[in-house]
Amino acid sequence: MSRLNRSLAAGGLALAVIAPGLARADELPGKVILEVRLRSESVDQEGLAKDAQALTLRTRLGYETPAWHGFKALIEGENVVALKDGYNSTTNGKLGYPVVGDPETTELNRAQIAWTGQTADAVVGRQRLILGNARFVGNAGFRQNEQTFDAARLSYRPTKDLALTYVYIDRVHRVFGQGSAQGEWDSDSNLFQAELKTRAGQLTGYGYLLESDNAPAQSNATWGARFAGAWPLRPDLKLTYEAELARQTDYRNSPTKFDLDYLDLGVGLKRPTQWVTVGFERLEGDGHRGFQTPLATLFAYQGWADVFLTTPRSGVRDLNLRAGATFKLGPKATPVTLQAAAHDFTADDGSQRYGREFDLSASVPITKRLTVEARAASFDGVRPGFADRRKVWLTLETKF
Repeated sequence: MSRLNRSLAAGGLALAVIAPGLARADELPGKVILEVRLRSESVDQEGLAKDAQALTLRTRLGYETPAWHGFKALIEGENVVALKDGYNSTTNGKLGYPVVGDPETTELNRAQIAWTGQTADAVVGRQRLILGNARFVGNAGFRQNEQTFDAARLSYRPTKDLALTYVYIDRVHRVFGQGSAQGEWDSDSNLFQAELKTRAGQLTGYGYLLESDNAPAQSNATWGARFAGAWPLRPDLKLTYEAELARQTDYRNSPTKFDLDYLDLGVGLKRPTQWVTVGFERLEGDGHRGFQTPLATLFAYQGWADVFLTTPRSGVRDLNLRAGATFKLGPKATPVTLQAAAHDFTADDGSQRYGREFDLSASVPITKRLTVEARAASFDGVRPGFADRRKVWLTLETKF
């Protein structure tokens, strides 16, 4: 049996042993939080002599109190350990390997006080933030060490169809962990968002004003609007659509001046267990800088191979086709969820091709709390600076 198989088997056995005892946590007041994720990630990248082989175990343990006059408190710790460390974590100095952004770390993941009222709610402290579709502000939840924020969030719902949100961010705890020079950003950022539900879909307007003291190149002001919805064509079939437009300019301590646009368009079909979309996303570049989304859940966009975590100076256009389906292999079998995507990447003006990518994933819930997932990404670059790479993930995860 290989080391990977032994590690996965050990992880599954550990989960099976602790599960009965943790089930009794449901009898406690409030909520006990326990999440365990064992993941293997391998990367073969052109230009690097060694392939990356990472096996990491992420554990989260926390507790949320019962509500008292609308108030709740939550505290949660997080630990990531490398069981196999043949990879560049960005903090371990192994520069000859491809990057796998899961450094070893132990830290306070969340520590917050929340209040919920009839038409408003607020959260203060270290918290998880996901605004809209996470294209601009998210928790980067795919990575083992998620991104959290020292922030104050206030939401107000004057009507059942309108929600207003304001967030002040004091510090960003990024996925690279405390051991990285870029693991934490001091921030003085203000986020504004309004969401209006209509019969045809949801209209979202936003202004994200980001200032970072120790990453001034990422200081920017982004104003935009997004509309997304679905229209029934027949009882079991819907037409889905989305459109988003934004403009980004320099803000406060940014060392350079810029004025860049963002465009996202998509249309698709959705049935109860299948869906397909065709999309086009454009992040403008002016030859000196590309439109950036430094606080986003980046893994969810422009391919899982993470080639475009930073937008190139010439910008990027992503023409993509995505599809998914959920089905059972037998009457009593657990459902299997499949997803596939194809991307064609070019420079903002369309004159230069960067490459193509194909992604595939399969997820199977073994029990109510235990899930197995396999993913693969293949990027074929056609220009220097956009190296070919192949990535494969195998994940075992449980949540209590």
